[in-house]
Amino acid sequence: MQAASSRMGTGKPASSERLAGQPSPALEWLWSYLADVRRPHILHCGPVRWGMIDLLLRRNVKLYLGDAISPLLNDNARFWDQKGQTPVFKLGDFMAEFPPVPLGTLTAAFCWHLFDLLPVGLVPDVVERLMSLISPGGVLFFMLREPSLQTGADAQWGIEGLKVIVSTRVSDRPYPNPVVTSREIEKAVPPGSLKVYLTRSGRREIIARK
Repeated sequence: MQAASSRMGTGKPASSERLAGQPSPALEWLWSYLADVRRPHILHCGPVRWGMIDLLLRRNVKLYLGDAISPLLNDNARFWDQKGQTPVFKLGDFMAEFPPVPLGTLTAAFCWHLFDLLPVGLVPDVVERLMSLISPGGVLFFMLREPSLQTGADAQWGIEGLKVIVSTRVSDRPYPNPVVTSREIEKAVPPGSLKVYLTRSGRREIIARK
């Protein structure tokens, strides 16, 4: 798979800052939707926040942990094949960052701002692969930035209540790629399956239902 090259510098370090939690309309919908699911199977694609893990375990969630976000921020170069004239993103190597999950078994996947960090042109491929892990009726939850939001690529997202979203900002690292449109996501999900929630934070919260 060939994609436009994307490089992220380390950014200037700054003190970690825990931002105030905000109610999440997408998570409010998700947990209402899953209210009758006794043991949801959920893939968490970001850095581990132990308070969030404890919260999900108390909800009787079977968790799959696979941080695919930190490698994109901190070790981006290893996913690129530099042998040819044009660098090629090694999609298989990147997908190996996710834990082994049987196809069609997930109730939900929490991807946070993963798709804002992927190289141009690869978002539909990764969405399609993640959707293959989700069971019929399951959902993909993620966020996409608006054009006005230029920095914050290294924010670490999680939840401090099932319906409250929170982040820790390490530095104001700029986003490396153009804004991802809903149309790009629609290429890899069932027609009419997207629920898009606009927020005051400059991000769209999105649910894609399989």
